[in-house]
Amino acid sequence: MNYQSIIDKYYPEDGDLRRLLLKHSHQVADRCLLIASNHPELHADESFLMEAAMLHDIGIRWCHAPSIFCTGTEPYIRHGLIGGELLRFEGFERHARVCERHTGTGITRQQIERQQLPLPLADYVPETIEEQIVCYADKFFSKSHPDRVLNVEQAAQSLEKFGHEGVEKFLYWSKLFE
Repeated sequence: MNYQSIIDKYYPEDGDLRRLLLKHSHQVADRCLLIASNHPELHADESFLMEAAMLHDIGIRWCHAPSIFCTGTEPYIRHGLIGGELLRFEGFERHARVCERHTGTGITRQQIERQQLPLPLADYVPETIEEQIVCYADKFFSKSHPDRVLNVEQAAQSLEKFGHEGVEKFLYWSKLFE
């Protein structure tokens, strides 16, 4: 799979959004590959990790988040679902699952119901080791502040607003991946 051709297809113009997407995706990919390299016992598929990390946010352009150059109409929380639909259309089911499951530390059906989130009722929770690694690595980098790298404590604190359960999962991952 050539992830660059997918990015080129959906982000053909060399503008602020494409540059931000590429910077953020490279940051996440680099952290994913470092985790895989430091933990061979996880048996993570490094080439898939690279591709999935580079494509995990492919759906942002259709969302409304002007502070990060996204001028679409969809709520930002749907970017993973949109990316999953795009990648599934392109024939990349495993990559689509990473897109759909990387928001927060995953979103459950119960959270969607309780918070009335604009998502289909389903569980969008990372299952495979690669899904978990991309989800974890993503939490250290913000597209709003692309030059800032959070540490484990800061990343955990940023998840607190979504509930303590996600923080606990993130801290569990930190023990596995750091």
